[in-house]
Amino acid sequence: MTSRADGAAQLLAISDLHIGYPENRALVEAVRPETDDDWLLVAGDVAETVDAIRWALETLAGRFRKVIWAPGNHELWTHPSDTVTLRGVARYEHLVEVCRDLGVLTPEDPYPVWEGPGGPVAVAPLFLLYDYSFLPSGCTTKEQGLEYAYGTGIVCTDEHLLHPDPYPSREAWCRARVTETERRLEALPDDLPTVLVNHYPLDRHPTDVLWHPEFAMWCGTTLTADWHRRFRVETMVYGHLHIPRTTWLDGVRFEEVSVGYPREWKKRPEPPGRLRRIAPGEVGAL
Repeated sequence: MTSRADGAAQLLAISDLHIGYPENRALVEAVRPETDDDWLLVAGDVAETVDAIRWALETLAGRFRKVIWAPGNHELWTHPSDTVTLRGVARYEHLVEVCRDLGVLTPEDPYPVWEGPGGPVAVAPLFLLYDYSFLPSGCTTKEQGLEYAYGTGIVCTDEHLLHPDPYPSREAWCRARVTETERRLEALPDDLPTVLVNHYPLDRHPTDVLWHPEFAMWCGTTLTADWHRRFRVETMVYGHLHIPRTTWLDGVRFEEVSVGYPREWKKRPEPPGRLRRIAPGEVGAL
């Protein structure tokens, strides 16, 4: 374990580790904190199987002072290669128990407060899913949007592997999660800033750069479009898009922290697997 010259702890973030790829698994094996007190936010898509998810989170939890996880869509897949065949809510609850065994915080736990440099801020991992409300241009319903997406051939694998049981649909599950999460965020002290960690962006604007704009349907919900203002957000941490970058909306920083697939990160000039600094201060390569 290395140490920063100034000894200052950091709140760091990463997502979309996709450790089913050997190159990405090697990146996780190489990740280290810079101080003994660094926290790590993991914004989903660690892997598709429970064993792989456990390995990655256990590895990270053994290195960082605190690891906080929000699920992505890949963790929620009932994948044919996984020996765990649970679906929907049962699968999510099983993953929460795995995290608790490892000492990793989840959206079901009390929100911790980062008291280090850049704090205090409440760190809230969220599980919200999506409800198809980020519709393609010219479409006014989910059915029209899906018909358009199938016509282009750009359809998220969730349609086959992410089951909402016992909810009747993924959007129904999403709306239930939004309602419960909203209640919990409203209960936070009015003077406490937040860092919200969700697999998907809380606002649609980060999806504007997608090569295939119809994929935005699987990227969030309009129900959270004002949360960055309502809940005193200092940074909104997300992944899913595999387009790591910083954007700003209403003075709030949105930070996409994904690693992505090897075929994507190998084309980029910056080193893969670098952690994004959420607090203190601005993003920097680590």
